[in-house]
Amino acid sequence: MLCMHSPPDDHLAAWVGAWPPTLPVRVVIDPEPELPGWDGTTRGVVGVVDPEGRCVVRVPPAVAARLEHPVPNVASLLAALPEAIGTPGTAGTGVLRWAQDVPAQEVLPDVGMWLPAALADEGDPRVPAWLRPFGGEVLVALDHDGRYLAGVGLKTHHESGREIAVVTDERARGRGLARRLVAQAARYVLAERQAVIYLHAPDNEASARVARASGFPDTGWQVLGFWSSTP
Repeated sequence: MLCMHSPPDDHLAAWVGAWPPTLPVRVVIDPEPELPGWDGTTRGVVGVVDPEGRCVVRVPPAVAARLEHPVPNVASLLAALPEAIGTPGTAGTGVLRWAQDVPAQEVLPDVGMWLPAALADEGDPRVPAWLRPFGGEVLVALDHDGRYLAGVGLKTHHESGREIAVVTDERARGRGLARRLVAQAARYVLAERQAVIYLHAPDNEASARVARASGFPDTGWQVLGFWSSTP
């Protein structure tokens, strides 16, 4: 098994601007007016909450100016963020999992092949459109006719960490493809000596099962973000 038993501080610092939390809510003011995401789109906020409920959150200057200082706790931060960001939407948390004890290939064998994400632009049936924004190469499992069954994209938040996203076609669900692809991708990222994370909504039990089977236990970490309700 490949292991990463605790989140590396350098990954967290690069992702949210500083680590560890020195207050219940440590606000890091980013000099950029908007925070660029892994796919080039902007984010109003990005934060990580540790298992003790302490948070580091990175926000642009305009958002920081509208928050009370110090922010007393995460619940207060979530309540204040929509008005501080100034856009209709919801602030909330998701489950943040770190790769720990990723099963070896002998346990969860490789099932996918790496292909250029740009093939989606050519209408290649092996690479659906949802994988195009990841860039680089994506990992796909194919049927006997070379058509897409399931795939993984790797979000590059910064040079020391990647995030795994996985989607299985409805006709291929229940075969264990997602967990095998996630484990295969995790082994690849860990071999590159990078941190690897897996995020999902708290009520997404299907995604939680994939994560557990692939070596990503829930140890109480959360990701904090804002989801706009406007197009």
